Amino acid sequence: MPDRQIAPLAPWQRVELALMALAVDPAGLKGLWLRSRVGPVRDRVTAALSALPLPLRRLHPLIGDEALFGGLDLTATLAAGRPVLAEGLLARPAALVLTMAERCPAGLAARLGQALDGPGHCLIALDEGAEADEALPPALADRLALFLTLDGIADSDSAPLRLDAEALSAARDRLPRVRIPARAGEHLTAVALALGIPGLRAPLLALRLARVIAALRGHPGVRRGDVLTAAELAFAHRARTWPEAAAPNVPPPPPPDPGADAEQADSLDLPEDLILEAVRAALPAELLEHLAAARASRALTGGTGAGEARSGHRRGRPLPSRPGKPDANHRLDLIATLRAAAPWQAVRRRQAASPIPISSPPGEGEPPLFARTASPHLATLAQPASPSPLVGGGGGVFQNRSLHIRGSDLRIRRHLERSERVLIFAVDASGSAALARLAEAKGAVELLLARAYARRDHVALIAFRGSGAELVLPPTRSLVQAKRRLSGLPGGGGTPLAAALRLAGETALRARARGLTPVLALLTDGRANVALDGAPGRDRAEAEAVQMAQSWAATGAASVVIDTASRPEAGLKRLSHSLGGVYLPLPRADAARMSQALEAALAPLKSD
Repeated sequence: MPDRQIAPLAPWQRVELALMALAVDPAGLKGLWLRSRVGPVRDRVTAALSALPLPLRRLHPLIGDEALFGGLDLTATLAAGRPVLAEGLLARPAALVLTMAERCPAGLAARLGQALDGPGHCLIALDEGAEADEALPPALADRLALFLTLDGIADSDSAPLRLDAEALSAARDRLPRVRIPARAGEHLTAVALALGIPGLRAPLLALRLARVIAALRGHPGVRRGDVLTAAELAFAHRARTWPEAAAPNVPPPPPPDPGADAEQADSLDLPEDLILEAVRAALPAELLEHLAAARASRALTGGTGAGEARSGHRRGRPLPSRPGKPDANHRLDLIATLRAAAPWQAVRRRQAASPIPISSPPGEGEPPLFARTASPHLATLAQPASPSPLVGGGGGVFQNRSLHIRGSDLRIRRHLERSERVLIFAVDASGSAALARLAEAKGAVELLLARAYARRDHVALIAFRGSGAELVLPPTRSLVQAKRRLSGLPGGGGTPLAAALRLAGETALRARARGLTPVLALLTDGRANVALDGAPGRDRAEAEAVQMAQSWAATGAASVVIDTASRPEAGLKRLSHSLGGVYLPLPRADAARMSQALEAALAPLKSD
């Protein structure tokens, strides 16, 4: 690759370089987050994964622990009469391809994250999310060095990817000898801090990626262009804020002289503004807001659904079974029961055949469940008298054998159910909210009300202005009534934020009594300036607002603060921390974009 290629890469060039870097050092870079719908362009990218020096293993979001970590092979165990263990997908280093990664539950994300923290594995997350609230879990996104989005790349703009095996092998041999300049890590860490990226994992991954890119380009040490390209690929999707000093439409500076890069191979002096502009140029216009909204949605819902989780026995996402006796409300998990009984079959057969009592393992002394045999403490599922293909008749593996099932083996099914949700909208109708901004907020809430109605969520509307707050609409599913109350919402007066939060807490308490899960969406553009008793005074009003926010946080209910001011308000960010919720600044957003962000922050993930 030419050394002068320091300007931002073209979209398909970025895809090719990312795949080549992953093929050189998959375990070091940890993997790729690929955001794209299924189509011919994505097929070309996934076909190139065969160049990775690791075997590909496909995963599903609902994959179980036994498939990941291994466990008892039930068929082989029953056939052999002794425990036979099956190897899990994580037993050997592999490139794990996670399909429908936007639906990955938190538990699976934690398990895969733990696997990525060890040596050997890498993850290719195929994110097919179409809605704003669908994205890869943060636990995985934070661990993957590379991010690609194929949005905007037409089929005609792409081409089959043929990664040069010889070039990849040469880069792997060159990689251990690539030198890192003294200040490269310092520059990348400063840029990560400026972009609001938490932790040190991102700059460390970017630094490793810069070494890989230098190895691909044949450089003896990391150069300026390598750092810029690494920042494009590793920082763009992680950015949470942009430094105010960086203007949104400033063209990137001209690329520096390639000879200067060679002279600075051991001591890199790279302006951080240059890295910031490279990251900005690599990011599609709406992607940053889209990903930020998805993070807000997962923070509110826990990445698993809309309402509160509760254990059930008939509906919802399957959970691991537990010991218990089946009855009218608890269904037997037959496979789990057989898995629990299989390791003890040899011991139980000896007990059944021996005239002398043999000490039983712990929990093995309960009364029998089915037919009694020679042992008074044994229950048996007997072999049929005539040969049957279901049990291996005619010389099959199960002939002349029986299954010995005891009460301690029984397992019952469990599921994860979720309660219905009520969205409590608290809308600032004070004078500080200019008429245009209030109209946009009304439009955004109205659009979101229609979506909430389609999901059958309950909605409540609180308006605060003047000296107090008013419950304009109690929790309801009536879309017509909600729109009518919202359209007649007047504006003007002070900002009684504490009164709005107190009324929201009271509304949430009543909703919980009805079995609903409350979520608060606070839309405002200013700080509190009216106390609970209606008296003006900013200091007292803000103190009372913080107190009410802490009371809300103590309930454990979710919340999001939508800052609709033209410039983000630091006081509202502090208030969101007191609420224990999410802060989402939306300056200069019209009703449609504000509605999309609200939808991402409040809408549940797809139902289980």
